[in-house]
Amino acid sequence: MKTTQAKRGRPEVSPDSKRRAAVVMEVLAGVRTPRQAAEVLGLSVPGYYQLEDRATHQLELGCEARPRGRQANGEWKVAALAKEVERLKQELARYQSLLRLTQRSVGVSPAAPPAKAAGGKRKRKPMVRAMRRAERLRAEAEEHVEAEATREGTE
Repeated sequence: MKTTQAKRGRPEVSPDSKRRAAVVMEVLAGVRTPRQAAEVLGLSVPGYYQLEDRATHQLELGCEARPRGRQANGEWKVAALAKEVERLKQELARYQSLLRLTQRSVGVSPAAPPAKAAGGKRKRKPMVRAMRRAERLRAEAEEHVEAEATREGTE
């Protein structure tokens, strides 16, 4: 039989976390006092209360009502769109081959691609915003290092 950890979408829980959860539940059930639980876990009493607060908050989140049925997520949408793109590419290739076949059978030569304008303006190489930001950050870091070095030299 499979464990509950094998279920989809649930992360593995460490043995230490399980031990902590068991101790918190014992305190909530009245089996232990918070002071005893803190000693067992090696925490201070305020540290135990922080742990208990986090645990009860996660319990409340787990009890939150969830919508029924399959929920669409980003990965599913990306996969569906990729499949659609592939289908459209195949359809385009099919229509292009039908066009070529029809042109050959009728005797019409295919249209020539448009000629590029001679002597036109040269396009600039686009620079990514991230690269500009990285250069700016490097310059600021160098200025900071130089300022630190001059400050240390004057002291």
